Amino acid sequence: MLNRSARAADAGIVADPARSPAALGFPAEAPRLGECLPAFAERFAELGSFGVLLVDASPLSAIERSHGDHAYARSFGALAELVRQVCAGFDGEKILVAGEIGWPELALFVFRGADETRLYQGELPELADAIGRAIQQQAHRVAYPWVRKARNIGIGWAVAFRNPHFSVDTQLRHALEEAREDARLSAQLAARGRRKRFLSLVLAGNVYSVYEPIVEAATYRVFGYEALVRGPDASEFHSPAVLFETAEEENLIFELDCLCRRSGLAGAVGLPSGTKLFLNVRPTTIWDPSFRPEALIRTLARTKLTPSDVVFEISEQESIESYAAFREVRDEYGKLGFQIAIDDTGAGYASLQAVLELEPDYIKVDRAFCAGIDTDPARQSMLRALQSVADGIGARIVAEGLDTLDELKTLGGLGIPFGQGWLFGKPTPLRAGGS
Repeated sequence: MLNRSARAADAGIVADPARSPAALGFPAEAPRLGECLPAFAERFAELGSFGVLLVDASPLSAIERSHGDHAYARSFGALAELVRQVCAGFDGEKILVAGEIGWPELALFVFRGADETRLYQGELPELADAIGRAIQQQAHRVAYPWVRKARNIGIGWAVAFRNPHFSVDTQLRHALEEAREDARLSAQLAARGRRKRFLSLVLAGNVYSVYEPIVEAATYRVFGYEALVRGPDASEFHSPAVLFETAEEENLIFELDCLCRRSGLAGAVGLPSGTKLFLNVRPTTIWDPSFRPEALIRTLARTKLTPSDVVFEISEQESIESYAAFREVRDEYGKLGFQIAIDDTGAGYASLQAVLELEPDYIKVDRAFCAGIDTDPARQSMLRALQSVADGIGARIVAEGLDTLDELKTLGGLGIPFGQGWLFGKPTPLRAGGS
């Protein structure tokens, strides 16, 4: 059983001080597997069995590819520490090792007598489940700040009983291969389950929209609302970032994008008269048949909105393949009264290029350029430059991510017409029952 009492002897990965890593010949830090074979052979021959629990850390390899080996080493070390913490309450002799060179994995070896069936029938799978839950709940500790969350880290386990017909190396290799395959299978099953849950969400349309006010800097009057999607409350898909990351992984981004637009429009039935609805769309949305002007106007009629009420907010999450083709579509919608905004301006090259190529009605400046602007002359200079560009193309700026009234007042002094952020409250549904 997992012993929840915090005995001092259980503070490390090895419960029995007499069987500490140093006493068994192991380094204090998690050693490589090859360094441990002599001690393993001794204990295996003495006890007649061992259990091995393997953590497949191959998903962390993406961190090394993007951020280098130092970032990967920190992430791998954080994973090892998390496993150590979970194992601290597990009775018995145990040792955590890193895989051999080239294998991104951790292996936890547990030594018991061959007759201690409780270990193999219940305790080892119970420990595997506990480690899996800890990784699921605290994966941000492992992957942050390089990625939001490390997913699909598989956990597998196996048992070896001493057979003198085979060498220790052979039996160890067989046990590791079995645990490794078990870990792969558990990761595949977890990924498959996640896909099914996400697909069910999309098919059921199980999202809702909240609305963040956009406020005039000079008068503090609400000018419009940006529709922001949310998944089911208290679910793994509640966050919009997780929703879109999962949609990308599962090749369902088009379906989710359509669902978000429908949700944003449906929830805007209570849009206050005279305010604008800022509706996020991806550049490829313009090729969606249901988004063509005739179909879109019919949809708006059902929500009692007109084209002049709607601003299409274009994000650089997806690049615009042809600005010439996009301008033609922009002009077609513009004749009907729709307007466009370029989102996250300044966060990347594409958004700045889009401002110049498309000459939008609104330029939404990324929060990185607005946070703390009241005390930052460099940010003020940047906003003045963007305001000059906006004046030249007839656009108006919306400064995102405002948290303080001083930031809003500073923007007003710079001639920036609109602000948006938690200064005006967290996004909420426009009407009761929106969630």
